[in-house]
Amino acid sequence: MLQNTSNNKAKKAKKKVCVGMSGGVDSSVSAALLLEQGFDVTGVFIKVWQPDFLPCNWKEERRDAMRVAAHLGIPFVTLDLEAEYKKEVVDYMIAEYKKGRTPNPDVMCNRYVKFGGFFEWAMNQGADFVATGHYARVQVHNGDHRGDGHHYELLKGLDDNKDQSYFLWTLTKEKLAKTLFPVGDIEKPKVRELAEKFALPNAAKKDSQGLCFVGKIDMKEFLKHFIDEKAGDVLSAEGKVIGHHEGALFYTLGERHGFTIIKKTPDDKPYFVIAKDNEKNTLTVSNEKYETLDDEICTMVTIVQTNWIGALPYEHKTYQARVRYRGNLHDVKIRATSDTSSEITFINSKDVATPGQSIVVYDGEICMGGGIIA
Repeated sequence: MLQNTSNNKAKKAKKKVCVGMSGGVDSSVSAALLLEQGFDVTGVFIKVWQPDFLPCNWKEERRDAMRVAAHLGIPFVTLDLEAEYKKEVVDYMIAEYKKGRTPNPDVMCNRYVKFGGFFEWAMNQGADFVATGHYARVQVHNGDHRGDGHHYELLKGLDDNKDQSYFLWTLTKEKLAKTLFPVGDIEKPKVRELAEKFALPNAAKKDSQGLCFVGKIDMKEFLKHFIDEKAGDVLSAEGKVIGHHEGALFYTLGERHGFTIIKKTPDDKPYFVIAKDNEKNTLTVSNEKYETLDDEICTMVTIVQTNWIGALPYEHKTYQARVRYRGNLHDVKIRATSDTSSEITFINSKDVATPGQSIVVYDGEICMGGGIIA
């Protein structure tokens, strides 16, 4: 028998849950829903490091979260995870770019901040669960032989346009057992309606975008504060110099912005980065985004730091995988080569797999886990 854990756990009245409240609508509605379902709810605002060259907006976000908590009549706590965020998200991101890789800081934010420092703090406070406003779901299978008699799976959010399971592949089944995603089985327009129904003071607030906690930023401009610019050549697929750029480290495969083409005609199509040489500081571009891949062959990549939430994937089964958030799902075969690495073969893929990015594997609605491209 399958049950959605949000509904299953809601029956256990007065269980204590700490809700990560960012000041946004999704986490605010999550708190309101849990309160309505009978949970003992505490709102927690996570304070993180922010650079001094960007507008300081955390106080405003905390004020919004605090107003929602006051409106709901729940306790409110500010949790300082500045050191964890700086080390595990920002420093990691900068180090990866310096190596010529393309990291996913939002994955690390979830791993080390939301489901790291925050999760551990909440458990130490005696919480039964933590909850966030992620669009994802936790499903429980009854009757296996684990300690609590249940087996937990991470599922995509019901709203395909908002599904955030891609960022949660590092979660373990042990943490899923103590995690609630109250809006995961609700579509975004309905969440907006619920915000109005609960008369939340931030009901009309726009969705946040960009880097986890920091917001929408120009990544190249951000990185230039930590990595020196170094002008280099842009090459055609034939190796001819056709433009210039600000430093190969700032670019990722498949990118079509930020470099200058000087030899072009009015009829030229957009150019995409199809290769880069960090030592020579060159970018190679083409009008065809996938020129380096052959449609008739399979493309194999190795992922490391793998996390399989449940059982290891079957070697001969076809799964689906995403290389980036909101990216296309590709059919893949998977072979686990060790406890921490796997080989993923893309079947007739036409996507660019860049070292440092996360590949997340799905079996239908189930997010099985993933890893980082070596």
